[in-house]
Amino acid sequence: MKVTRELKTGVFAVIVIALFIWGYNYLKGINLFDGKINTYFTEYNNVQGLNTASVVTINGVEVGKVVNIKFNKDPKKRGQLIVEFSILEDFQFSKKSVAKIYSASLMGGKSLAVVPSYEGEMAKPGDYLKGEIESDIFSTVTEKLNPLQAKVENVIVKADSLLGNLNDIVDTKTRTNIKHSMAQLNETITNFNSASKNLSLLVSDNKEKLDKTFTNAELMTSNFKKISDTLVNANLGVTVKKLQTTVTNLNQLLGEINSGNGSLGKLLKDESLYSNLSNASKELEELLRDMKLHPKRYVHFSLFGKKDKGYKPASE
Repeated sequence: MKVTRELKTGVFAVIVIALFIWGYNYLKGINLFDGKINTYFTEYNNVQGLNTASVVTINGVEVGKVVNIKFNKDPKKRGQLIVEFSILEDFQFSKKSVAKIYSASLMGGKSLAVVPSYEGEMAKPGDYLKGEIESDIFSTVTEKLNPLQAKVENVIVKADSLLGNLNDIVDTKTRTNIKHSMAQLNETITNFNSASKNLSLLVSDNKEKLDKTFTNAELMTSNFKKISDTLVNANLGVTVKKLQTTVTNLNQLLGEINSGNGSLGKLLKDESLYSNLSNASKELEELLRDMKLHPKRYVHFSLFGKKDKGYKPASE
């Protein structure tokens, strides 16, 4: 059978058109050879660089493509983006599943992952899933650095203001005074070092005397401790109690004497007895004086036994 040129051209045109249709749909994320697919929708305020033909995965398995991204025409949701994505018919999940945008690589490519949930009513083609965005490492670092950057900028501004104010305060005279104070401080430190060295030499030269002093102090402390132990062991409490009893008896005796009771009290308090004793003392003194002047009146003796003639008072 002879094939005409027109038939060849027609077949070639059909093949080209078919390839064009397949390629166009493939670029849109629809593979005509994958069988029947289902499309779902989700909404975002920012798609973070997600584009059509981006991969859609479930648990890390590629199950579809992003078909279309368009702005929401609803006036109440102006500015929001509607993302349409396809998933093979074999996968089933509930309406509580989440469509999450994530970074597929460190190069910044974005993909869409369906985090499946199997609770509640199963999702049907055309349903809207909840949209979320997973922070990548760069976004996380940026989020952490932004507050830190603001704080650093604030610190820099305050430091600049502080340095400006300090520059205004520290004029030439103040700087001169500071230099003078630093010089005096340096001199003080030098003197302190010299005094420390002298003290070290003094201690070194008198080390033997200091050792003896500390030894004597230790001995004194030991002796004092022994004395204390001796006093404790000597029943000091009993001795003090006896001393208190003696003082009480002495006070009682002095009280009786002061009140005139007893012989000693009467001797101290009876004026007549004092007068009699005083008179007797005077008479005794006169008697002794008379005996000294006239001993013969009171003592008579004879060496040869001469008869006593008796006492004759001297003529006046």
